[in-house]
Amino acid sequence: MRNSVKIGILVLVAAGCCALYLFHDLNGSFDYALPKRAIKISAMIITGVAIAYSTVVFQTITHNRILTPSIMGLDSLYLLIQTFAIFFLGSNHITIVNKQVNFLLSVITMIIFALLLFRFLFKKGQQSVYFLLLVGFIVGTFFQSISTFLQVLIDPNEFQMVQDKMFASFNNINGDLVWISLLFVGAVLILGWRSLPYLDVLSLGRDVAINLGVSYDRIVKQMLIIVAILISVSTALVGPITFFGLIVANLAYQFFKTYKHGVLITGAATMGVVALVGGQWIVERVFTFTTTLSVIINFIGGVYFIYLLLKESRST
Repeated sequence: MRNSVKIGILVLVAAGCCALYLFHDLNGSFDYALPKRAIKISAMIITGVAIAYSTVVFQTITHNRILTPSIMGLDSLYLLIQTFAIFFLGSNHITIVNKQVNFLLSVITMIIFALLLFRFLFKKGQQSVYFLLLVGFIVGTFFQSISTFLQVLIDPNEFQMVQDKMFASFNNINGDLVWISLLFVGAVLILGWRSLPYLDVLSLGRDVAINLGVSYDRIVKQMLIIVAILISVSTALVGPITFFGLIVANLAYQFFKTYKHGVLITGAATMGVVALVGGQWIVERVFTFTTTLSVIINFIGGVYFIYLLLKESRST
């Protein structure tokens, strides 16, 4: 089966999931329920596309299919920002109450952190991507330790708000944030789409890419900035989803079996939309909100991650 046909089938499945979520059991409440569901679906589509795109690109840059962009410490930084604001400013401060301010503060802080990290590590063009991953992992662990320390000291009544930030949720999505996120993600994807042919070459390795005339360090920096922006926006919009990108990216590799990133990213993004929309429908209709979608994704993703590790160890 051709990859174009596979993508077409996935698009139809995604459209079916969206239609099912939008119109199932409306009971005539079109004016109230339909706009709220449309906002949720928009947030899921933005999140699914952003995480799928950033994960495939990140794994191409690192030449490792079991890594996700969260290893750079952005998820831990997001949680630290929320914990820090609630602990020192209180849950009634504008940075917490106003979702637009909270969103922009989180996105800008995470992007600045990523840019500074790339700036210092690639200042002389001598550091490798693997050194970046090591520093990101250490810094992320440091951020997580500070967050845990503050959460132990925080007022129990306000800890509930911190706890809500620990897991991704699509239940209370702000419509204004969806439009802001769409502008961010849309602009970044338009810029990044032009670099897809370079990613096909980067997947061959640093030496081969340089010999073929690709400005390896410049393209890698650009791609890392794009990854940081997409992860920052998706995390600030719905919260951290650690293993989601790992699942959809590796499923795309296995399903399409191609090196072309245009196909891989499109397929992974479509799978991401199917997983999020279909999973949220199951959470609401089958589990009746007794759990959250991020808990299910992290559980499945954790098991899948162990499977990938065992598969890699057997192949070596």
